[in-house]
Amino acid sequence: MHAVNGTPRPRAPRRVATLSVHTSPLDQPGAGDAGGMNVYIVEVARRLARRDIAVDIFTRATSSELPPVVEMEPGVTVHHVIAGPYEGLSKDELPAQLCAFTSGVLRAEAAHEPGHFDLIHSHYWLSGQVGWLARDRWGVPLIHTAHTLAKVKNALLAEDDRPEPKARLIGEEQVVAEADRLVTSTAQEAADVIALYDADPGRVQVIAPGVDLDRFGPGDQRAARARIGLPADAVVLLFVGRIQPLKAPHILLRAAARLVADEPELRRRLQVVVVGAPSGTGLEHPQALQTLAADLGIESLVRFQPPVPADRLADYYRAADVSVVPSYNESFGLVALEAQACGLPVVAASVGGLTTAVDDGHSGLLVAGHDPADYAAAVRRILDEPGLRTALAAGGVRHAGGFTWDRTVDQLLDVYAEAMSAAAPVFGVTR
Repeated sequence: MHAVNGTPRPRAPRRVATLSVHTSPLDQPGAGDAGGMNVYIVEVARRLARRDIAVDIFTRATSSELPPVVEMEPGVTVHHVIAGPYEGLSKDELPAQLCAFTSGVLRAEAAHEPGHFDLIHSHYWLSGQVGWLARDRWGVPLIHTAHTLAKVKNALLAEDDRPEPKARLIGEEQVVAEADRLVTSTAQEAADVIALYDADPGRVQVIAPGVDLDRFGPGDQRAARARIGLPADAVVLLFVGRIQPLKAPHILLRAAARLVADEPELRRRLQVVVVGAPSGTGLEHPQALQTLAADLGIESLVRFQPPVPADRLADYYRAADVSVVPSYNESFGLVALEAQACGLPVVAASVGGLTTAVDDGHSGLLVAGHDPADYAAAVRRILDEPGLRTALAAGGVRHAGGFTWDRTVDQLLDVYAEAMSAAAPVFGVTR
């Protein structure tokens, strides 16, 4: 650490330990437990590495065929830590493996000279538990990003969904109490962690996620439809995300059924595209959405597409007329931001981070509650008012342009440096 006029000046870390116990950054978002958090970890790690900050990501090994260490790209190393059986463990069963995972992380660090890592950034409460112990062992600050909060999720529980267990609530409370800094995606999430978890406001920092504007941007709709096999004259409604009650894709299907009931002629052109795979409690009934489509009489109108890589996903955004994000809760809502960056109007639930990710009336329309009729009305409004759709498309591109991953990393580095500076006298760090 250098000094300016006798005052220590915070420095950037040389190496960051990123903890992601339950999902790997190498996994395809949109299935299993892989979602926006995976995108966040990957994009931040890439940009830190491009600034000559090495990132070591620790995640649980889920296959015997995975190599112990993978270079995701220069400067970013993924470590597959053996903790419990490779397959067959749900996220709810992972707390029993945290001791084994922590041991693997500590052993990896012990192979290097003391001071190998400058700080720890943990993602989700399971990783926070590991980070809490590693922080004390290594004498470095712990930065924690929750991504979702159990108390918020339980307060906004989807119909037929299970509440988060008490063990998670307690675990989150412990991590909030122990972390040196808590990074939240929105002011609302910051308020929630302060009010519901008694977090110290001085340790809470709001840093919005970003969107890759080089990958997600406007494009020719007709060409995009040709590439993914959609009719040029179709009316396309799009859902992107994991298929589970929390994400509420069933609301889009019910809204679509209402649209064709109100306007039978629309049945000839309507295409509802669902890009994602069952996840979480959705795994208990993996065909539930297909069954619902059949029960609603719109089975022939719904196209189910497994998760696709980001470049391919951009074509789905460009090909659609409206993106629908009816989640019961979102800590931010990266899907909504990606859609807007591609010039696609969004109809989203007025909950959580979606109220930040979508500029209501300017880049999309927010809907209070989860009545399919309200979503149908919002979609109908966009379809029936070309001027509105054009305005929302342009507004979405402008709005998404304010959220970049470089901006996210700039702000994270400020938090990192400040936490390192504050922790130095506590841990006796002089390096």
